[in-house]
Amino acid sequence: MNKSEMALKLFAEGFNCSQAVLTVFAEDFGLDKELALKLGTQFGGGARNGELCGAVSGALLVLGLKYGHYEQNNTQQKSRAYGIASEYTRRFTEVNGSIVCRELLGYDLTKPEDMEHIREKNLFGDICPKMIESAVQLLEEIIADYK
Repeated sequence: MNKSEMALKLFAEGFNCSQAVLTVFAEDFGLDKELALKLGTQFGGGARNGELCGAVSGALLVLGLKYGHYEQNNTQQKSRAYGIASEYTRRFTEVNGSIVCRELLGYDLTKPEDMEHIREKNLFGDICPKMIESAVQLLEEIIADYK
């Protein structure tokens, strides 16, 4: 099973987009599965506000594990990390049209009437898996490009 399939399986098991994306890469970077699931929890649904897509949040957490800035005053390390994150979000936007949850869904999940439409149209079951798959594929590309 590849990482996209594993992430989609986690999503199908009831975990959110962020958890699914982060967790399939976590152990590659020394983070255990349980901790990854906990860390990703609050980012689903655009941090529960329809903002930054949870799949993108999970991917950015992975990029932090791989390329994150951790040395005090190391501006080169920080600049590289920020550049990689910007490149990732640029690519995601290019492929999917946005990095904003409510724009991707076409509805604002903070509004009860919009949540009704989201559920009626099964957008969490239709749109979110596509975003998860895209997020994972783009992560694999970025990691290959920035060795």
